[in-house]
Amino acid sequence: MLIAREGVREIALATVVLGGLAYLASLAWWPLIIPFALVWAWAVAFFRDPPRSRTYAPGDLCSPADGTITEITELDHHDAIGGPAIRIGMFLSIFNVHLNRAPCSGRVRSLAYRAGEFLDARHPESGRRNESNTILLDPEPSMPGPVEVRQVAGKVARRIICRVDAHQRVAIGERIGLIKFGSRTELVIPKLEGTQVCVRLGDKVKGALTLLARQPALESAPKEAAPKAAAPAREAMGTA
Repeated sequence: MLIAREGVREIALATVVLGGLAYLASLAWWPLIIPFALVWAWAVAFFRDPPRSRTYAPGDLCSPADGTITEITELDHHDAIGGPAIRIGMFLSIFNVHLNRAPCSGRVRSLAYRAGEFLDARHPESGRRNESNTILLDPEPSMPGPVEVRQVAGKVARRIICRVDAHQRVAIGERIGLIKFGSRTELVIPKLEGTQVCVRLGDKVKGALTLLARQPALESAPKEAAPKAAAPAREAMGTA
């Protein structure tokens, strides 16, 4: 099982602490080590990094995270998109893979970290009020954009990790970050005639493997927008 590099420190700490407690428990009665072993196994599994690969057609957007769809909202106007948009939110439980992935191929236009609260990631206001990191992507010319991915901290999640830099090129499904422990990820896309949302509320999705939405192909390639200055967005943000 592959492990995300950002989890090495936590796994090492869990090994030392839980190993020590399990040893002390075994002196009294050896079956008492089982709960500590289960918690250690969960700590390792939380940072698992399974390989993901799927072929997508032009205009397809994949899920940027594993989890459960908790929001599909049509917005009359979204500032980053510059017009009508659709926001798709997903809740990541402590048992989901927590790596975030690029929903489409393109270039990172900007990064923006925002301090905030730590409401439960299932709270309807969590996307607006919680600590977050926003990754704005300019898709490949055949897809309308921009496309926004927001990493939102939850009640337990207190560390947002971003793996990409402004102006960096990414491929659909590529790893772009991680949120440690329960959290929320949002995808915001332009709402156009022909835009299709391919999931429903309550659906279980997998990053890089689930088709989340489909956009109509553009007839002609638009010019890329001038890049904005990037706000510091590394591990919040910090580096694990």
